[in-house]
Amino acid sequence: MRKAIIKWGFIILVSSIVIGGSIAYYLFNQPHRNIQATAADYQLEATTLVNEYLTNAAAANEKYLHIEGDSKILEVTGIIASIEEDLKHQKVVFLKNSNAKAGVSCTFMATTNAHAKKLTIGESVTIKGVIRSGAGYDEDLELYEDVILEKCDVI
Repeated sequence: MRKAIIKWGFIILVSSIVIGGSIAYYLFNQPHRNIQATAADYQLEATTLVNEYLTNAAAANEKYLHIEGDSKILEVTGIIASIEEDLKHQKVVFLKNSNAKAGVSCTFMATTNAHAKKLTIGESVTIKGVIRSGAGYDEDLELYEDVILEKCDVI
């Protein structure tokens, strides 16, 4: 009787480890979402996106952000205020009108950096990417926070 309990306990333990390992392996090796090949969920102006967040951040988060990480893909049109490079050598294009309170920061990928090199400040451009955070106002610092798009490319 005792040997049967130990035997079945061992079988259940090994089965659980195999099933758990299989699930982890499957999830780890899933392909990433191809942002540039996927159709955009929304097409809008940079100022419209920023104003949605500044007016009602909760509603904008509900509309654009997803808790699981599959946030909406946006095509944002705006005027280039600056072009910089981050610590990972990825281009960061900042879209903002001169009279706007906040703008849209678009971080490119290593594979799309070459497309950002062709851009110039003051030019109107449409950039596609996935939204990571919205605009807001930090009362402590008395500064506006920008919308952040990642995995961007020029349309």
